[in-house]
Amino acid sequence: MALRNVKLTIAYDGSDYHGWQIQPGFRTVQEVLTEALRSLLGPRARICGASRTDAGVSAIGQIGLIQIDSPIPTENMAKAITDRLPEDMAIVKAEEVPMGFDVIGDVTSKQYRYTIFCGPIRPVLHMRRCWYIAANLDVQAMDAGAKFLVGKHDFKSFAAAADHREDSVRTIFRCDVTDQPADDGRWVYVDAEGDGFLYNMVRNIVGTLVEVGVGRWKAEKIPEILEAKDRRAAGPIAPPNGLCLMWIRYD
Repeated sequence: MALRNVKLTIAYDGSDYHGWQIQPGFRTVQEVLTEALRSLLGPRARICGASRTDAGVSAIGQIGLIQIDSPIPTENMAKAITDRLPEDMAIVKAEEVPMGFDVIGDVTSKQYRYTIFCGPIRPVLHMRRCWYIAANLDVQAMDAGAKFLVGKHDFKSFAAAADHREDSVRTIFRCDVTDQPADDGRWVYVDAEGDGFLYNMVRNIVGTLVEVGVGRWKAEKIPEILEAKDRRAAGPIAPPNGLCLMWIRYD
């Protein structure tokens, strides 16, 4: 039977997972997916992911790649795999791609969304999927700060200390901070789209923008932070539970 390359679009609530990548002793998204795939396709099944989301981070548009020689039609693959997954994970779509497709190297852009709730009472039904901040954030100032991040920059100041990649230059196509009213508060969203992101980069950006939102820093400090190329120059890291990988695009 001919080998097929199948691209999977994956959604998961990352609250109960220690990130994407398989790690001994921890429950991860890749591990659970691999177990489901092997129950369907056999013991040699494996999946490669496009983005290594951190512990606690969720996704509605993660991309995984599998190679199969199964008779199961590609159009039935999403349901067949989802039926073997826990309730906090699903395959959104399965589609066949050429054998030369590179799930990591062929990425042209990704979008992350970070969700914050501001108000006097924490939103108890949503706490696993947002950062609760009682303070009234200045969204306009945060958005002004976010605009300094758009373009091609060295984002070393926003990379985790554990990220030892020599190339810390990335291009941010869009970075917006918006809000919408809610009962007893407001939802605040930070949307970042770029050609790639460093380890913890989006969460460090959000933590820095919150410093602007509460009035500790001016929006104009962002270029200084970029220029410093030093993680200590930026704000604290935002909690993982507010972050979601929205989509990944390819040529």
